[in-house]
Amino acid sequence: MENTHNLSEPERIRRQKLIDLEALGINAYPAEAFEVNCFSNDIKQQFAINPEDAKWKSISIAGRLMSMRDMGKAAFAVLQDDLGKVQVYFRRDDICPSDDKTLFDQVFKKLLDIGDILGVKGFVFTTKTGEISVHATSFILLSKALRPLPIVKEKEGETFDAVTDPEFRYRQRYADLIVNPQVKETFRKRTQLIRSMRDFLNDHGAMEVDTPVLQNIPGGAAARPFITHHNALDVPFYLRIANELYLKRLIVGGFDWVYEFSRNFRNEGMDRTHNPEFTILEFYVAYKDYFWMMDFTERMLEKVATDLHGTTEVTLGENQIQFKAPFKRITIFDAIKEHTGFDVSAMDEAGLREVCAKLNIHVEPSMGKGKLIDELFSETCESKYVQPTFITDYPVEMSPLTKKHRTKEGLVERFELMINGKEVANAYTELNDPIDQRERFEEQIKLMERGDDEAMFIDNDFLRSLEYGMPPTAGIGIGIDRLCMMLTNQQSIQDVLFFPQMRPEVRQSKQEEENLNTTI
Repeated sequence: MENTHNLSEPERIRRQKLIDLEALGINAYPAEAFEVNCFSNDIKQQFAINPEDAKWKSISIAGRLMSMRDMGKAAFAVLQDDLGKVQVYFRRDDICPSDDKTLFDQVFKKLLDIGDILGVKGFVFTTKTGEISVHATSFILLSKALRPLPIVKEKEGETFDAVTDPEFRYRQRYADLIVNPQVKETFRKRTQLIRSMRDFLNDHGAMEVDTPVLQNIPGGAAARPFITHHNALDVPFYLRIANELYLKRLIVGGFDWVYEFSRNFRNEGMDRTHNPEFTILEFYVAYKDYFWMMDFTERMLEKVATDLHGTTEVTLGENQIQFKAPFKRITIFDAIKEHTGFDVSAMDEAGLREVCAKLNIHVEPSMGKGKLIDELFSETCESKYVQPTFITDYPVEMSPLTKKHRTKEGLVERFELMINGKEVANAYTELNDPIDQRERFEEQIKLMERGDDEAMFIDNDFLRSLEYGMPPTAGIGIGIDRLCMMLTNQQSIQDVLFFPQMRPEVRQSKQEEENLNTTI
């Protein structure tokens, strides 16, 4: 029997109503399917256009009960389905045409609660006040809600007491989506964004693939991995920090254009633009370079913005972001010089540390030349690039997987795309010289020995694949979560993730903790 000692009074009342329903022979969780043939938006948008259509004479809708107004022998309620809300009119004599009025007087008026899920059959009509509504001829309880929803008041289309507490919204996203239905639109746009990118790639001949999430070497990026253990093999494994090296293996194998929407994991800090679990689109194209990739990327993002908004101009906070191609292009050294006055293009590590000290930028002893330049750019330049801008031609020390620049000594053919002061994409002309690649990996090991816990491992199997010959290739990674933030006008990455990572809730008892440990 359920322990109800820790339940609130409203929760105990709802459980008693569940018992009362069972006493009346009503199953609060029926197994039979309920056929839905209409949605709230269909009713509200299409009925006014053609009210004589025969389909409005017999409709079947389902949704969550969001409000009730008792009028004695009748009642008005609001039902919320996947697409919106619609008013429903219940009249006792229609619901209970026989002398037995139990279903209306006892069940509907006394045993239903806000949050319960109902199936309703009836017809569409317009009330005396001009509101398009559903006149119910029958209803069925499809699911009894045992926990009350936060109360949100609405009047004349305006919302009062909206639920805005992020702790509640992110931890209980299921309830957030119910009481803040406008949140759904952000996630619909996220799906539309991914579909638009996928269609654009497919239309240009790319092939979608899958690569391993569990990897024995965490390669393809400079990041701290999550570590797990493979019991059957009795070896450590890592959750992938990037899928780059696997996609490039496929280029070696003979595919000319591959892409993957990849779920990646990095054991790093969390803030409004970082989540340890995130989605990235990576694609690699044989016989192309980073100049081609810049052109393709700006055309793709122009298309995505238009698909989502019908225009290339997108509102983001106080800014208007213009996704119309072409985007601005500037080298990383020119950007640093423009915003700090220092030309660091020929400086060694000591000189870079001196510049950081003059600009009051804190740096760690473990940082090499590449990390110092990255820190300089991040602290002094990154936030300045609100409109889409390609930052190009990075130092070789910053880019261990990138081909050396064809004309600029000490640089590589790489760009990062900045939008609204944040990196959204990172792309290279890919390094395909196996000897050079091994030397770059060895330099990373030296950085690791200095204490850089984000330095790359040596992936000998990837090096072996390069020795078979990889064609000239361009590759890119695009952060889907950040891009989604920018295209849906959200200020926090948590607002574009259904279930962002959070600290575990405090467990209620020692027994619960023991049960969890036993399960694990």
